[in-house]
Amino acid sequence: MSFTKELREAADPIFEAIYQHPFVQGIARGALGKEQLIHYVKQDFEYLNAYMRVYGLGISKCRTREEIAKFHEKIGYILHSEVHPHNNFCHAAGVTYEELQGYPLAPTAQHYTRHMLTVAAQGTLGEIYAVLLPCPWTYMEAAQRILQDYQPQPDHPFYEWITFYGSPEAEPRMMAFCAQLDAWAVTASEEEKRRMREHFMISCQLEYMFFDMAYRVEDWPVPERVLV
Repeated sequence: MSFTKELREAADPIFEAIYQHPFVQGIARGALGKEQLIHYVKQDFEYLNAYMRVYGLGISKCRTREEIAKFHEKIGYILHSEVHPHNNFCHAAGVTYEELQGYPLAPTAQHYTRHMLTVAAQGTLGEIYAVLLPCPWTYMEAAQRILQDYQPQPDHPFYEWITFYGSPEAEPRMMAFCAQLDAWAVTASEEEKRRMREHFMISCQLEYMFFDMAYRVEDWPVPERVLV
């Protein structure tokens, strides 16, 4: 069994919990509130900015131009393609994408972004692959299951989000990501593989928590005093 298959098997309860979470089921049923959608987009915009910074730190640790090109391609994908599912949620919420940018991170989003950035700064290239992989993997599987279980039609309010992450093109991209991590794991020490497993599992848990954050419209418990 490959390293990434072992990771996926260990994380199966989390993947299932993500799919059953009321935010993901709300996407499936087309039943999420305006504030939930807005909160998700605000936080995911900043999360993806951090995700791209992790790619940048990954580039600094690449050994070949081929590795650099793969990270460069992924940055471009986030900049130019992942705006589409965001715009789908914005349209459903009756707001523009531009007005939801530049907001402070909620506690869970801050935890997740700091987790990724810390691993990227301190870890190896293999650890960077491991900390990033749960994001595309959990989204792809959730969207594919929604397509299978609910068979949404084009008039579904979140059809573009579902078909973007569950598209046939998503799986080859994700499998290429898995192949990179598997190749690294072949020569990694047992200690490095332990760290990669830990990073992967924490990111999986934080994927669940991110959806939960959006569903609950999570904010900091004590409001700050506004200084004039």
